[in-house]
Amino acid sequence: MRYLPLSDTDRSEMLARIGVNHVDELFADVPKNLLLREPVDLPRRKGELEVERILSRMSAKNISASSVPFFVGAGAYKHHVPATVDHLIQRSEFLTSYTPYQPEIAQGTLQYLFEFQTQVAALTGMEVANASMYDSSTGTGEAVLMAHRVTKRRKAVLSGGLHPHYADVVRTLSEMSSDDVVTMAPDVGGTEDILSRIDDSVSCVVVQSPDVFGNVRDLKPIADKAHQHGVLLIAVFTEVVSLGLLKSPGSMGADIVVGEGQSIGNALNFGGPYVGLFATQSKFLRQMPGRLCGETVDADGSRGFVLTLSTREQHIRRDKATSNICTNSGLCSLAFTIHMTLLGEAGLSRLARINHANAVKLADQLAAVKGVEVLNKTFFNEFTLKLAKPAAEVVERLAEKGVLAGVPVSRLLPGAGLDNLLLVASTEVNTDDDRAAFAAALKEVL
Repeated sequence: MRYLPLSDTDRSEMLARIGVNHVDELFADVPKNLLLREPVDLPRRKGELEVERILSRMSAKNISASSVPFFVGAGAYKHHVPATVDHLIQRSEFLTSYTPYQPEIAQGTLQYLFEFQTQVAALTGMEVANASMYDSSTGTGEAVLMAHRVTKRRKAVLSGGLHPHYADVVRTLSEMSSDDVVTMAPDVGGTEDILSRIDDSVSCVVVQSPDVFGNVRDLKPIADKAHQHGVLLIAVFTEVVSLGLLKSPGSMGADIVVGEGQSIGNALNFGGPYVGLFATQSKFLRQMPGRLCGETVDADGSRGFVLTLSTREQHIRRDKATSNICTNSGLCSLAFTIHMTLLGEAGLSRLARINHANAVKLADQLAAVKGVEVLNKTFFNEFTLKLAKPAAEVVERLAEKGVLAGVPVSRLLPGAGLDNLLLVASTEVNTDDDRAAFAAALKEVL
């Protein structure tokens, strides 16, 4: 059998061994208002064949991203992934059970991680990159902790344009370590005065560009003010394709760069797994979390690769570790590297220009609909609409008409009074027919 449930005796013995009376005690740290008061409305038991049928019927209620015009973004983007990527990552040399604990034996694994690091450093304009993080949200949290170690300060300032999920991760980690976090108000227009929040008490300032509302930001003035006060600038992005067209964060003075690499080589996958990109300046190398692969020569003078840095708690004393992230997103980073290699610099630039052009076309079409206002002055492939009706209601109506229109800001920032705002993304996969269908359906709904 694939599934062997425990008996009551088994459960009692396990609870007694760990010293608790009831399984509910294991969830004592979860806020009570977040716990379910009764079991999920599902049958208590079914046979395997019956379960497959039930789940198939449930999944059939979903509208897949590939079946209708799709304009959802907000940190996860639908791009074309060449069939070559999926074919290569499934080769037995790569699709292994787990990370190698004698890494130098697995030269192929180390080489592709080294190539991945090289690509990320080039994209971000930084001197060194690690061998990936889980994703960009946890990477942002790790970047803040790294900044605290470097500056010996414990206060972070989060821009109002930072993705709310990323901000939540930072606040959760900071609460556990009693660090101070200043979160600025949602910055729809990209006009916040973040410079006024930078002083000698601050460890780091976290700014996203393009931000969660789609605004492209100039990081140079923020970096200059930060460095005057010994503050580190953490630059964040959710759409790595934007780096094919925009100035790199490193060229604008960022000290740490964190980004989501899902758009290159990785499908939406219902929200994961993704791949976090993390890069910094070489002078901060020893405080960087995660793994770092290096290039060297062996005893015969041949090119070889080594795991140069792995300061995680499994490898060294826990109090000396720079991260509790216990692995890297190896297969996802390999997919990233293969796709990026296929694109090359010219291909990435062309892909970025197509994304921007498609988004501009969509913005123009939607702006012509009565009851719609495009709020951005600048954007890459994502922008914010102000609608005449609550965005969540509009999205549901559009889904009924076969258009997945975007993400209501109210889903990311509930209670913020931004109910009529809708985040819309358009990538290279959207066609003229898709854009026309969106505009026509939106006109009808409004």
